[in-house]
Amino acid sequence: MTRYLTLLLTILLLAACSAPPPITVSVIGTNDVHGQFVANGERGGLVSMSGYVNAIRTARERDNGTVLLIDAGDMWQGTLESNLSEGAAMVSAFNALGYAAAAMGNHEFDFGPRGPAATPSEAGHDPRGALKERAAEANYPLLAANLVDQQTGQLVSWDNVRPFTIVEVQGIKIGIIGVMASRALQRTLALNVTGLEVTALAPAIEEYAITLRQAGAAMVIVAAHAGGECTEFDDPNDLSSCNAASEIFQVARELPAGLVDHIIAGHVHQGIAHVVNDIAITSSYSSTRAFSRVDFSLDPKSGDILERRIFPPTPVVAEGVYEGMSIEPDLAVVEIAAKAEQLAKNKREAKIGIRLDTPFSLEENPESALGNLFTKALYESLDVDVAIHNVAGGLRTGLPAGDLGFGSVYELSPFDNRAVIVDISGADLRRVIAEQAHRGRHSIGFSGMTVKVECTNLNQSVEITLADGLVVNDTDSLKLMVNDYIATGGDNILNIVMPVGGYPIDESQPLTRDIFIDWLRVTGGSINADEFDTSDNPKWIRPENLDPGCRLEN
Repeated sequence: MTRYLTLLLTILLLAACSAPPPITVSVIGTNDVHGQFVANGERGGLVSMSGYVNAIRTARERDNGTVLLIDAGDMWQGTLESNLSEGAAMVSAFNALGYAAAAMGNHEFDFGPRGPAATPSEAGHDPRGALKERAAEANYPLLAANLVDQQTGQLVSWDNVRPFTIVEVQGIKIGIIGVMASRALQRTLALNVTGLEVTALAPAIEEYAITLRQAGAAMVIVAAHAGGECTEFDDPNDLSSCNAASEIFQVARELPAGLVDHIIAGHVHQGIAHVVNDIAITSSYSSTRAFSRVDFSLDPKSGDILERRIFPPTPVVAEGVYEGMSIEPDLAVVEIAAKAEQLAKNKREAKIGIRLDTPFSLEENPESALGNLFTKALYESLDVDVAIHNVAGGLRTGLPAGDLGFGSVYELSPFDNRAVIVDISGADLRRVIAEQAHRGRHSIGFSGMTVKVECTNLNQSVEITLADGLVVNDTDSLKLMVNDYIATGGDNILNIVMPVGGYPIDESQPLTRDIFIDWLRVTGGSINADEFDTSDNPKWIRPENLDPGCRLEN
């Protein structure tokens, strides 16, 4: 009997020793790549990042694990190299890197119809033509679980666009859902998203996560083009540095416990590597200056998550060592980027004819030196009383010192926004300013006026003075220059006074970027940022902390 017991024990020990080890799944997240192929200042570029991805893949091959590469939207729009092909070059690079899925972001709609027109301008133009073409070219699905076609009341039904996808890792099913921010469609050209609406994120995620679990998914990941912000990453459970009111944190808190395991966030270009409602949430700024990573250890039989490790956003640098290996960019991505760069080279290097003695930055928005320069150029180029621009978001990067080239201006203003001149009453302009006064750094930039906002007993007063010294009365009629993004409801800037259907768009008007370039050429010579510093004589005069309850007097 003792011999039999010893034999049985030996068999059990051998069985335990031969049990398969856990499977490590490294989930690599990118967001808001914005067409960034190569390094540019703090922007690491997809070429450099590809070396990190390959290093992690090699590490997972060694331990019989795998890598899932997922993007949270805004992949294509932003650089000359990507925009010249309406994002096709970036899709090719994503294909080469082996992305598993990507969420659809608001800037995926920016290119409008196929071809040079940024918005529908001819009969037969499909406002989503370029997006649909890119989606069809992708080897990975574009995910949009809360984007509805108003005509059918159903989710959009385009080639290779779906609410979710399932991938298998050594027989274990992993579900991936894609959603976009509730106000995403207000951050692109309205003419390109007409007939579409975004539904609430949490209910959409919950519905499809349940579907995925019923289909056998052991893990559910959400790629969300919606975001939040944290500034400290030492402890994923410490949310003290995070903005608790951020959209993605609210969404995570609304989800039933245990339904979703990981959210890759984006849209607001901030960092996250934290846990909310037991969900790992990551985000890695923008333009591939970093990537996010969560390693999940899975039981090879049940697929249960045994352990997870959340990494802080990992900065992307051109050279170095990661996972014990030298960072070697993926050759296929290098080749794709090189072709895109070659096509853009002549345009990028063309000189505009003006020298910047100092860099121009977007610090101190909305009255940054660069914002002031841009709005001044618009104001002085057109016969208007005031020029307004969405400097927070509409201007994407600073300008370097030196002889200014077209490529730098293009990356500053990559959107093909057209100038629009509208008639507005003094009363309506005051209403716009009164609302904008509450937006702080995200309020509009402008030229041609100064505004003074005061608050007494929660009664807000707004005084507008034009460049010629005249104080605007409510009955005055003014010529206001905006771009077509603002004129059709973008950033909810003019919506409070906008006629039904928005303001008419004159397709013969030039692009704001071209207006800016022409003004710089005419100005010539050299300029420096100090000339556009308004800190001593601000255009915005308002309380530093305006009470949210302070509203315009009737």
